[in-house]
Amino acid sequence: MENTDDLARLTADARRLTAGVPRAVLGIAGPPGTGKSTLARALVGRIGADAAYLPLDGFHLSNRQLARLGLTGRKGSEPSFDVAGYVALLRRVLDDPAHDIYVPDYDRTLHEPIAARHLVPPTARLVITEGNYLACDLPGWRAAYGLMAECWYLDSPAEVRQQRLIERQLAGGRSLEEAVAWVGTNDGPNGELVETSRGRCGRILSEIGMDMFN
Repeated sequence: MENTDDLARLTADARRLTAGVPRAVLGIAGPPGTGKSTLARALVGRIGADAAYLPLDGFHLSNRQLARLGLTGRKGSEPSFDVAGYVALLRRVLDDPAHDIYVPDYDRTLHEPIAARHLVPPTARLVITEGNYLACDLPGWRAAYGLMAECWYLDSPAEVRQQRLIERQLAGGRSLEEAVAWVGTNDGPNGELVETSRGRCGRILSEIGMDMFN
């Protein structure tokens, strides 16, 4: 396993993925709370205009659709994402490098996905995407995985992840009791599924300090 404090080395390795191709996608997978978005944003920030950010969280189903499907209590689980929409956008990113492409995100204040928060401009030769299920050997996710030049796995100790996830739920308005229950019954099982995809990732990174990239 590698320590992600060497951001310069990771940035150089990410840049190499674009050699000989118009555009490449780098995936960062891992359980909830490992710091995937922190690392992805740090890499994009280092690379600059040649890179863009594409979070899986933008493909959360809306609360209305979750209610329709009976998944309100399993928000963030594998079936609560629009994986077909995610795959379609990854394909477009690779097939259409000449135009602006708008990317959705998830708003933790509204607790809903929102359209067009991020942009993949024509200058971006590397698109960095991150999310829990990117390397899972499951329908839909296999197609997403196949579009990535590489997929890295980001891990951190279980107790660190749990604390971060509880803090996330508290910040989202849950009580401490509700936050602990949510992490135990939802984020925990989600993380166990993600851990099964570890062996499909070409690189294992551990661990990340949430402040080291500020």
